[in-house]
Amino acid sequence: MSWRTPGPDRDCPPHAWRKSYLPTVALAAMSLFALPPAQAQTPQQSNAVSSFNVIGANVQQRANGVLAIMAYSVVPDLTSSSLSISNAQSGNPGVQLSQLTGGFTVSRSFPLYLEGAIAYSHYDPKFLATNGGESLSVPTSWNTVSGTGGIGWDFPLTADGELVLRPIFNVSLGSVTSNVNSARTDVGRIAGQVIDFLEHGALNAWGIGGSLMLDWERRRDTYEADVNLRYTNIHLQSFGGSSQAVEGSASAQVATLYARWRAPTSLMALDRPVRYVLEFSHSQYLGSEAGALGFSRLTSVGVGLELDTSAHEVYVTRVRTVIRYVFGNNVSGASLGLAISF
Repeated sequence: MSWRTPGPDRDCPPHAWRKSYLPTVALAAMSLFALPPAQAQTPQQSNAVSSFNVIGANVQQRANGVLAIMAYSVVPDLTSSSLSISNAQSGNPGVQLSQLTGGFTVSRSFPLYLEGAIAYSHYDPKFLATNGGESLSVPTSWNTVSGTGGIGWDFPLTADGELVLRPIFNVSLGSVTSNVNSARTDVGRIAGQVIDFLEHGALNAWGIGGSLMLDWERRRDTYEADVNLRYTNIHLQSFGGSSQAVEGSASAQVATLYARWRAPTSLMALDRPVRYVLEFSHSQYLGSEAGALGFSRLTSVGVGLELDTSAHEVYVTRVRTVIRYVFGNNVSGASLGLAISF
């Protein structure tokens, strides 16, 4: 189960979250790449090798794969950030993702848009080390921290300002640190730069790119409707300070459609009507993250309730909870989200 805001509101549009902080926790249980099998050698060759070595190309693949997972976090995306995946047939290591995201437009008279996101992921890949005659399993723990900032401008396309075109410039920064589970691995028998990276290495990455958003919002006494189209493209690349054994790159490309409907019910709370909320979101992954966790698209449907606290002198204006079901090719999941608007 993951805790996450169900998405933007009228004062906080989809993927343009205004004056709010939106925490998300997501769990995933699929690996990025399969480990290549160890190559057997003749007894004569085996005796000639005294130490174990990890296959470097495999670590290179995993480095790109971790950046591909980072690509899910650097883009504000409802479907992947509320992700909960399980694969009963897979014995692969797990992935944990969490994200804190917010954004807002200053005002209609000065439509400067700002957004930011901080994300954390934990990944437990396993590697094979071999000396030609026998193999060792090398369980590791990779922790990733990333941050993304964005600045944009709203261009009204209609006289009432309900439809806007919003270009956004994005910059990202992230770091992956690695540690070997020494209690389960005889690290002293393994040599080379690769094991140095796995034991206490780091992979630093930065990204630059942009987004284009078409945002329509309509607010009436009897209903509130939001529809949002967004395309994001951010290129991630390792840079100085990374371990010599690895270099990585990935591209975060996501096209997203988001829609939400809110309307009052007959119930009252805090001197305001309680609203029901219906949500729909579909994301198509087009970059390195496409297929990294076994899928290239995700769809989310949700239903929930919202309390309006604006009648009272409190900093929080709305509190909303939504239950979502997320599904895509080969995956499915569920989440319970809590949103607070300011």
